[in-house]
Amino acid sequence: MNDQPQTQPAAKVLGGLTPYLQLDGAFKASEFYQKAFGAEQVFFYPPDEKGRTMHIHLHINGSTLMISDFYPEHGMAAVKPQGFTMQLHLGSDDIDAWWQRAVDAGCTVGTPLQVMFWGDRWGQLTDPFGVEWAMNAPVKAA
Repeated sequence: MNDQPQTQPAAKVLGGLTPYLQLDGAFKASEFYQKAFGAEQVFFYPPDEKGRTMHIHLHINGSTLMISDFYPEHGMAAVKPQGFTMQLHLGSDDIDAWWQRAVDAGCTVGTPLQVMFWGDRWGQLTDPFGVEWAMNAPVKAA
């Protein structure tokens, strides 16, 4: 029996640039992003007979993130994420809660949250799917 909810109606794309990640286990990644980053899953195609989906649409922090599973039989071979970071721009009052939620969900800390040379608080995490995430916020005024 399929435990996934039924297909939802198409959702609005937020923002002008949409990252699209191909991951091994898109439904599991969606569940993780909901827990770690407060994502809202607003659309998906049901899983195929192998449990893969060709498309999941998420809203995170006022932006869209799209994810899918790999489909090697259609030229979308599995490759490790490399050379990019998903950056979340947050308010100075929000970053600590966002950071802690991501760590509690299972992200590993690469660079601890700290004031950087450009004057903002910034830190970098890696999720269980190998995707790097960073959080940036202005330093709270005294």
